Order: sequence, then structure tokens, then C-alpha cells
Amino acid sequence: MDLSGARARALRLTGPLLASVCCAALLSGCDDPASPQAADASASKGAARAKDPAGQAAEVPTSVNDLQSAYQRVIRNVLPSVVQIQSGRALGSGIVYDDKGHIVTNAHVVGDQKTFEVTIANNEGTLTAHLVSSYPQQDLAVVKLDKVPAGLEAASLGDSAKVEVGQIVLAMGSPLGLSSSVTQGIVSATGRTVSEGRSGGGTGATIADMVQTSAAINPGNSGGALVNLDGQVIGIPTLAATDPDLGGSAAPGIGFAIPASMVRTIAGQIIKYGRVVDSGRAALGITGRTVVDSAYRPVGVAVVDVRAGGAADEAGLRPGDIITKVGDADITTITSLSEALATERPGRRTTVTYSRDGATKTVPVTLGEQ
Repeated sequence: MDLSGARARALRLTGPLLASVCCAALLSGCDDPASPQAADASASKGAARAKDPAGQAAEVPTSVNDLQSAYQRVIRNVLPSVVQIQSGRALGSGIVYDDKGHIVTNAHVVGDQKTFEVTIANNEGTLTAHLVSSYPQQDLAVVKLDKVPAGLEAASLGDSAKVEVGQIVLAMGSPLGLSSSVTQGIVSATGRTVSEGRSGGGTGATIADMVQTSAAINPGNSGGALVNLDGQVIGIPTLAATDPDLGGSAAPGIGFAIPASMVRTIAGQIIKYGRVVDSGRAALGITGRTVVDSAYRPVGVAVVDVRAGGAADEAGLRPGDIITKVGDADITTITSLSEALATERPGRRTTVTYSRDGATKTVPVTLGEQ
């Protein structure tokens, strides 16, 4: 699989997929034995034991029952806030953002649709909803229920800054149309910058600071919940890495979720203003295209158009220039340029290296906002 640093090719997670559905057995732990005989019997069944300083056998308590109880408690508390969204032919998931009926999902789940059918875990009926606004640049959208059912429970969003590698997480959603499904894994990495394709309805978004997880994520999980054991949503599952050796299909155990902080920022603006007014995403203010050399290898981004008054315009860039670096990041394609900008902030000063008429130049740039 081609994973370059903190970047990965990714695919969206809606659309049909054929798969076999299997059930897995859940392992239960044993109670603490009350006698040496019971302890021996427990040991014979695989209970963990160690030696104390005196050489006597000492139990190493297991916590399988505690962990199982934690899983069940989180599922009980969070699953009522995870919904299934039918958008035309596409099927995805969403989370209840507030008690007014606002639901956050992925922009690629809603697509071009304006109305939706929503199914809530603890409600047997199908509800209708309408689009409030979609923000494809971050692959997020908000829809609103036309009628808010009694007892609608909003999900609790966690603090993205406290997410750590190794944390146990649960992914909740409707993979393959199986509503209220739950899978388990860990946080595999944080701070990933991932680009989504445009084929099949993808937004083409480049998203920074994504949470990577080993929890199984399949088509239909998009827009659902990645939850920690405190019952907090720490991200919205959105993308899965692709493996070229598997024909470009999803690579098992490598999924990505938009962090809760970004969900809160974007959804909050959409609900308050009806649109995103402060993206927090840096921009150069150009239209560009990837250019290749004589061997058809990508070597930079050609500036096609420069927005008047934008960052590139102020820095003196003009159509025909070929951008090869932003700061220390090499630029070979439009995607690599998007990834470099995704890690920056509006107003930050950096440099742009470009070639013009065979000469290479580097100029300071104050980044604008997308």
C-alpha cells in the first residue's frame, strides 16, 4: 500500500458493496477464584498468573468483564445518537448534533440531494430531513429533521486534543446498510492529512488532522461516529485507505475520521449562519493544474488563473508560473499542493518556489483563506 508519510490515497465510504456478514464470539473472563482448588482450575483454563517476591503464585487480575461492560455501556449511551441516512441511491450515517434535530454527516453522503430519509436507532419509523448546508472542502454537511421525535439525544463531542494513539475506539454506523452496527479498534495515528478522490461522487477534499483507526470501516459508515470509551465522539468516519495490490479496494484496518474539533467548528457555523463563514483553511488564491515532464512524471502545478487581491497575486505570481514548493514541501501535483495548504493556517507567512521562463524564484507569501 502506498502511504507516504502522513498522507494516503483514500476512497469515500458510500455506495454498494457485496460482502459476507459473519458473527464473532465474545470472550468472557473468569471470576476471581475463592480457593486454591478453584485457582488451579482457573489456571488450567488459561488464567494469567505470576510469581510474587516470595515465590508464591499471585494472580494477575483480568479485566475482560470490565472492558465488555464498558463497551456495552458506551453502545447503549451513544447508539441512539447515530442515524442512518438515505440520500437518493446512496446510504450513509450521521450523528445527532443537538436536540433541535440537526444531524452532521459527510458532504459525500448528501451529494446533490436536498431531502433525505433518516432512521434513528431507537425509532422504528423513517423520518424526513432537509439539507441545511454542505461544505465539500471539509467533506461535512448538516441536515435537519423536519419533525423532531421525542427523546432525541445529541451525541457528546470529545476533545480532539486529548485523542491519543492506542486509545480503544468503537465505530458506529450503517456499514453495507446494516444499521446500528458497531466495530472495535484503536486509534492508530493522529494528524493524518488525507486526500479523497472525486470519482463516484467523492468531494476531492484534502483534510488535515484526521484520526487514523483500525476499527473496521466499510461503505455506509461514512458520517457515523468514532467513539472513545467515555462515550464521546472523537471523529466522523469518512475515508478508508486503498491498496493498489487489491485492485484499489479498501485496505483492511486503515480508516480515517474527521476530528471532533473540525466537526464542531464547521457544523456550528452552518447551524448559526446557514453556511461556513470561517473555514480556517489556507489558500493561495489560484486555479492550477498538474504538469508533467517528457517522461510523464508530475513535476509541479501550473498557475492557470490568479485571483485578484489573493495571496498569489500579492506575491507576484501570474498565469504560466509552475509552483514546485510551498515552504519546505515539494509540490508535484494539485493534490500535493492541497495537502501542503491543508496543514497551514490563513494569515501565516511562508514561501512559494516557482519557475518562470526557465528561472527558479522563491517569494514570501502571506496565505489567504479558502
